[in-house]
Parts: sequence; structure tokens; C-alpha cells
Amino acid sequence: MSTPHRTHPIRHRVPCLDPLAALRTPGDPACDVYLTGTVFLDIIFTGIECAPVRGTESWARGMGSSPGGVANMATALARLGLRTSLAAAFGDDHYGDYCWDALEQGEGIDLSLSRTVPGWHSPVTVSMAYEGERTMISHGHEAPPPEPVPECPPPARAAVSSLSPSRDEWIAQAAADGTRIFADVGWDESGRWDPADLADLEHCEAFLPNAEEAMRYTRTTCPRAAAHALTDRVPVAVVTLGSEGAYAVDGGTGESAQVPAIAVEALDPTGAGDVFVAGFVTGTLAGWPLADRLAFAGLTAALSVQEFGGSLSAPGWLEIAAWWSQVQGVADQDPAALRRYAFLDAMLPAPARRWPLRRAVPTIGFRSNPV
Repeated sequence: MSTPHRTHPIRHRVPCLDPLAALRTPGDPACDVYLTGTVFLDIIFTGIECAPVRGTESWARGMGSSPGGVANMATALARLGLRTSLAAAFGDDHYGDYCWDALEQGEGIDLSLSRTVPGWHSPVTVSMAYEGERTMISHGHEAPPPEPVPECPPPARAAVSSLSPSRDEWIAQAAADGTRIFADVGWDESGRWDPADLADLEHCEAFLPNAEEAMRYTRTTCPRAAAHALTDRVPVAVVTLGSEGAYAVDGGTGESAQVPAIAVEALDPTGAGDVFVAGFVTGTLAGWPLADRLAFAGLTAALSVQEFGGSLSAPGWLEIAAWWSQVQGVADQDPAALRRYAFLDAMLPAPARRWPLRRAVPTIGFRSNPV
């Protein structure tokens, strides 16, 4: 049993740039990207010098809270100007209210296919970022039973899914209706790394695992070899290489591309993988060349790790424009590195503020000042 959640008008967060503006026609679907999954409340502690020691109290220099789980991907897509629809169950508690409002009214994400489940508590993840990595503790009650939603999945240009051994029927249905499917995958806790678990790749246009996942599923010892092996199952394989950047292969054209990572001081890596996927999806739907898509995905992920808080750290076009303006003004920049991102010149708005921009909201529920 579920209940509708909000009835008041939605105050959409309007992105400053629509990357698909030149491609839109009156007959297009209302939704650019469809997602479904679990929304968590993420609480993130940063500025921790080392792992907490048993029996002691540790203080963090920073803290943030934001919708997490599938909300990381949804927010990253919406901030890049894609019309995003999310189908998810929300908890019937203050955490659920906060996540719903942050996504619908703060980010302009369409939640018409989402629902609030009476009596269900929101899942919560506490993340501690230290020594360039993170440790997470999560809590949640048994997930509510799935509920059929009319016209789910809705017509969409694209959909993003995280593959699992239990196949999702909606993926095949969406692909049959012409939706372009982009997929990633989580860590296999069973250790089997059975290629059969990736059966839904037959419906996908692109698969974006990290290097370790790609090598384990393909039984290879080199990430680039893994990417080429994956193109036997999916048209485009993109393997993230951590500090070495990313490598992509288009099996249809034989084209490959590698883009090095942008060196940044990382504050919190939470959600960076989701931001990378969102950047690649954006470039693909906009019709960019493979190398530009890869560079843009890496750039958005690099900008995200400089902020804390999963969905809160996802960059928008103003952040990207401010970064591009700033790096072009730095002396002794490598000309080849600047040329790699020269495609941004044709699309970016003028930066409204100087880089770096800080805008992550630190905690839940600030009350507005009375008028």
C-alpha cells in the first residue's frame, strides 16, 4: 500500500544549460532519463585524520547530509540539464520527507512514479571519509514489496541501471520501446563474478564498470583488455581506471579512447562513480565524440570529489564553466591538456562566480527566516 506524497506546486531547479536543446522536437518523450532504485539518507563525516579507534570519540571537521543511493545518480543527471524521472519508495518519516523535497523541489526531479510507503523507515548510510577513502555503515528495514506503476518504465531517451543477478524485467521492456540503456554494476560480495550475472547487457548500449569489476567479470588481467572483451556483449564498454582516468571502446566502430584523470584534492569520493556515469550519459545523448564524452565524465567526477556529500557534490554547468575559466588562466598549463577540453568552449555559459564554488548544504532542515 502506498500513498501520494506531495500536492503543492513543484518549484523546479532550472539548470542554466540544456545539453539537448538543439536535438529536441515536439514529439520527444517528456523524460530524458529514467531511473529506479533505493533512496537512502546519507550522512557524511569529512576531515577525519584516521580511522576511528575503538573505545574513543573522534571529531570530524565537516559533516553533510543529502539524499543518497539512486538519488546520487538522479541528482547528477538533473544538474547537467537532463529531464530526470525517478521511481523509488520513500520512507514515511522526516528523513523521507527531506529526501523527497530535496529531489523534487531542490533538483526538479520528476517523482510522479515514486511513492511513500506508510510505516516504512528510510534507509540510512553514515559515511566517514579519511585517508582518501571512505567507510560506510548502513541501516535499513526490509524493502517494501514492489508495486506496479502504470506506464513504468515511461517513454525516455535513456535509462540507467545497476545490473544484478536477478534480472530486471523493466530493462528489456524499456530497450524494446527504444530507450537507450546505460549500466554499471556493484561489487560482487559472493566472489563468484559470474558473467551470467550480466545477462541484461544484451539490452544495454553502454556498460561502465571500474577496472577491478571489469577484469574479474572478463577473467582478464588488464583493464584495457577487459574493455575490449566486454564489447563482445555490449556495444560500448567504459572502464574507469582510478587515478589513471578511464578507457572506452566502441565495439561497433572499433574506436577507442583514453583520458587521464584530472588531479584534484579529494574531500569525499561518495557518489563520484554516479557522477561519471551521468556525465557520459549526457555526452552520449548530446551526440558527442567518444573521447569528449569520456573527458566530460572524468571532469564531472573530479569536480564532485572536491565537495562532500554524494548528491550534494554533483556539479552543474556553472561549476563546470567556473572550472574551465579558472584553468585557462593558470600559467604553464599543458597546451595538450587544455585542448582535450576545448569542446567546452562552444557550450558553456559565462561563469557567474569564481572557482572554486562551495554550495553543499551541511545539514538537514534549516528553517527559513520569517518574512
